[in-house]
Amino acid sequence: MKSDMHGRRFLITGGTGSFGRTMARRLLALGAAEVRVLSRDEAKQDAMRQELRDERIRYHLGDVRDYDSVVRASRDVEYVFHAAALKQVPSCEFFPVEAVRTNVLGSSNVINAAERAGVKTVVVLSTDKAVRPVNAMGMSKALMEKVARSHARNHPGSRTTVCGVRYGNVMYSRGSVIPLFIDQLREGRPLTVTDPGMTRFMMSLADSVQLVEHAFAHGRPGDLFIRKAPACTIGDLAVALCNLFGITLELEVIGIRHGEKFSETLATAEELAHADDFGEYFRVPVDTRDLNYALFFDQGDPKVARTDDFDSASAPRLSVPEIEALLRTLPEVQAELTRSLVGVG
Repeated sequence: MKSDMHGRRFLITGGTGSFGRTMARRLLALGAAEVRVLSRDEAKQDAMRQELRDERIRYHLGDVRDYDSVVRASRDVEYVFHAAALKQVPSCEFFPVEAVRTNVLGSSNVINAAERAGVKTVVVLSTDKAVRPVNAMGMSKALMEKVARSHARNHPGSRTTVCGVRYGNVMYSRGSVIPLFIDQLREGRPLTVTDPGMTRFMMSLADSVQLVEHAFAHGRPGDLFIRKAPACTIGDLAVALCNLFGITLELEVIGIRHGEKFSETLATAEELAHADDFGEYFRVPVDTRDLNYALFFDQGDPKVARTDDFDSASAPRLSVPEIEALLRTLPEVQAELTRSLVGVG
């Protein structure tokens, strides 16, 4: 990967978010010539500028909803990581049109601007909530996947490769449950859980960056890469955090929020029937048939086989000690463990 990254010019949309900051550090460490960060939050851009202090980063104030601002940020860029999105399930339930404007139309703007600029590769970031979606956020991300994959169907000769990744909960990302739990522990409050038996896939920011790098290195037009993540219950996650911080578990069950599912799915049975298994990853290739279905009617598809969804309810389940070990690998949790919680409350 180092030879592929060294001396290259990159754009990260939504680059001031958890993934964007981690990816930017990674690209700089690998010798990128320039990393552009496109976001609409000038305060976060300034904080990132003060934190990283690297002249190779260029900050572009703009919004993926505005095609012109994406075009300006994309000029002379070779590779794009598209992370900009509305990600909070409850807020998207109240404002679904806003989710469409950012996650669907904004993604279309990024892909079209990349095509116009002659970008070599665009990797779009999706979520397990896009699979069999029941909420507006998941539905909009599912459409984002469709927009990205349609590029391969409609532009087979394009010099721009558009592919994607799909992953579950990124541990300690902004707005996720782990920093919320730690804040509640620090304040001496009960941990608020929707349902202790609810299951979620778990992966670190480092894992998400590794998945994106894998797509960057190996992606073909329309490919979708999925990391085989383990899962855990929210109740076990709460127990593990309390164990780490030496605090007696106290839960407050608040019930399932707007648009939440009891379990999540990373890949459907239909996708897995056509997927390539690469050990840590699945690659789901795009269906490149055109609209002349009659040409395929009599042929059938020998690859189709019965299988199950890759679901957090049935995926390999992390035990509480395994969750604790995984949490200890997170720099943010390590930093919190150095802080004394004695007398908090």
